[in-house]
Amino acid sequence: MLALAALTLAGAAAKTQRLHLATATIVASRWPYLPGSVIPLRIEGIAPPYSTSILGPGRLLHDTYALPITSQAGTALLVFGNQSGLGTARLRIGAPPVARPLLLVASYDEGLVLHDERNFSVIGVLATGGVPSDVAVDGTGEAAVTDTQGTQLTLARLASSWDVGRVGDVPFGDEVAADNSIRAIFVTNRDLNGSGALTRVARAGDGVVRHVSTGETAEGLAVDERRQIVYVANTNDGTIALVDARSMRIIRRFPAVPRVFSLALSPDGTRLYAVSNQAVDSPFGKAGEAIEISLAGPLPRIVARSGKLSFPLGVALDDRANTLFVGDEDRGTINVLDARTLRPKRAALGTCSIPWKLTLDSASDRLYVPCAGDNEVDVFDARSLRRVAHAPFATGSYPLAIAVWRP
Repeated sequence: MLALAALTLAGAAAKTQRLHLATATIVASRWPYLPGSVIPLRIEGIAPPYSTSILGPGRLLHDTYALPITSQAGTALLVFGNQSGLGTARLRIGAPPVARPLLLVASYDEGLVLHDERNFSVIGVLATGGVPSDVAVDGTGEAAVTDTQGTQLTLARLASSWDVGRVGDVPFGDEVAADNSIRAIFVTNRDLNGSGALTRVARAGDGVVRHVSTGETAEGLAVDERRQIVYVANTNDGTIALVDARSMRIIRRFPAVPRVFSLALSPDGTRLYAVSNQAVDSPFGKAGEAIEISLAGPLPRIVARSGKLSFPLGVALDDRANTLFVGDEDRGTINVLDARTLRPKRAALGTCSIPWKLTLDSASDRLYVPCAGDNEVDVFDARSLRRVAHAPFATGSYPLAIAVWRP
């Protein structure tokens, strides 16, 4: 009788049992995606494997959702789940940007965020399918965006009709710059076959991708278009490499400062500025600094050093005002230095958290500061050194770099 009672109770419990499914969510931008986007599907709340379906334009490729370049403004519904949970997400699709001055922000977590340069409003997001660390625009109106964790360079045509393409064999891209004199794009590679490297992507002629090893962990980049020389900062061996832009051969390599990170070149090509990305209270145990290197003689030589800097990171040169701006990732400030002596010209400018790669737009005399720690961009008038109206403004998650394009 006891056994029969136990079986009866067990049967009753089974009949009243309820199944609770987890709620799955997708990590997506709050702004509309632009045609040509490749959106990584980062799903939270359930563990893989899971199934995904789409109602709307585009197609699913492994763990990404690709929007065709012909997509019209509207929405797409994504449904994803497995036996543990279920979720839906409605993604907004934006129209391609029309010809207007644009700010292009490389957002590590979201892609390339396009802002209206006049009022800083967001136009849309070009998801690159990778992890952007930098962006540059060439003279034809084509933007190049790196993937610091992958192997593709994303190209977005801003002039004339909107278009998006991708170039492979550009691994672990860090910084990017355009050389309009030879129609090429240069990218520093943190690692290529065990060494830091420089990649050249030809935009005219054969279109070939070429590499050259430069040192350990190539990061900083500066291009002298008049002399066809590319300068590469090799962070982990403290050297700077000079590369012939046409032949892609090393001209020379010389010691600069420990943890050399960012570079800025004077317009006449005679002075190169570099930053030592160190801090006393960091694992490196030494203070950072900025240096000025003369390129006028037969060999590069250091001609000026700043005082100790807390944790310098990005650098920008205002040659007309004889000012070097150096961001400090520890203090959230911008050091304002005399470009000839590297002595402070005034007290540091307070800005938002983790100022990364600084950009000086000489056409508007504005200094743009991507603040990775606050998901914002700060903007200063380079003459008055006052913050401009409506700054700082919100942008994509973890912004690292900015480029300005004017039709």
